[in-house]
Amino acid sequence: MYSTDLTQTQWQFIKKTLEFDDRKRKHDLRIIWNAISYLVKTGCLWRMLPLDFPKWQLVYYYYSKWSDLEVFDLLLSRLREKVRMKRGQNRAASLGIMDSQSVRWGNNRSLKGWDGNKKVKGIKRHVVVDKNGFLLAVMVSVANVYDGKAAVLLMKTLKYLLIPLQLILADGGYRGNIIEEIKTNFNYAIEVVMRSDSSKKGFKPIPKRWIIERTFSWFDNDRRLCRNYELLMESAENMVKLSAIRLLLNKI
Repeated sequence: MYSTDLTQTQWQFIKKTLEFDDRKRKHDLRIIWNAISYLVKTGCLWRMLPLDFPKWQLVYYYYSKWSDLEVFDLLLSRLREKVRMKRGQNRAASLGIMDSQSVRWGNNRSLKGWDGNKKVKGIKRHVVVDKNGFLLAVMVSVANVYDGKAAVLLMKTLKYLLIPLQLILADGGYRGNIIEEIKTNFNYAIEVVMRSDSSKKGFKPIPKRWIIERTFSWFDNDRRLCRNYELLMESAENMVKLSAIRLLLNKI
């Protein structure tokens, strides 16, 4: 029994959302989910999953299968809707907040780049969240990709997921022609929110925009996301989605 194991309520929500059948299996799918959740939280290698879980090959098989079927996107969407409605909010978000997080590489075989601004060698997570900080979309690139260029691919992801945002807040990294390009091609309005000049010293969070920084700190609570250990960008995106799913499961 691990602290990352699903409760009965959490498992019933997953089972109902993904329409898992009750046919007899050698290993219950709940145990498979527990193994994946353990891996995300602890950051261990697939091959080093504890022996009380099924063989790592089987766990990885289901992880890969669910990834191909876009199960993580579906579950994330349903969880986000449930938590938003529980808070008295609309089912679908209308406001988004966009930013990127540079992450150091932890796998010398994975693709990586150099972010000269943050002085980080690795990848960059381009993320959109709602006003609660809950993940809406994620796109991973090498760290040297400029935020403005990556924004187009991130908007394609948002459009594919059918997320009807009316306004997206962003920082100065998204200034320029990219705002008009996104408005024309995707019908998303981007508002750049800059830090106002002030003589006061010390940290002062920017309203609304600080929310996505909190989301990045939530990601860092899972050791699998502290560095990039994934060989593929798709897998790096999946780990972010699984981290967001774990967070929302604890809020239902």
